[in-house]
Amino acid sequence: MGRLGPTEIILILVILVLLFGAKKLPDMARSLGKSARILKSEAKAMKSDGKKDEAAPADPPADASAPQQRTIQAAPGDVTSSRPVAEPTDHTTKR
Repeated sequence: MGRLGPTEIILILVILVLLFGAKKLPDMARSLGKSARILKSEAKAMKSDGKKDEAAPADPPADASAPQQRTIQAAPGDVTSSRPVAEPTDHTTKR
């Protein structure tokens, strides 16, 4: 009951083409792949940040009071360039 045969897969594809149109399907697949690459690169960055934090010394550097600007790297195959991102600070007030 849980297995999809070739007939069911073809029927699902035909319904998708009818709902979204043939022109939008490649764009949707491309954006899905791009999102998966970004998710993978962010997960890898989080793992490497965890390892880097364990190896970091306990004493903060002398200029730790100044917030540093972080750059988000683009995923492989991404057409956008890397862009700097301002980190949120704890002393900001909500209005």
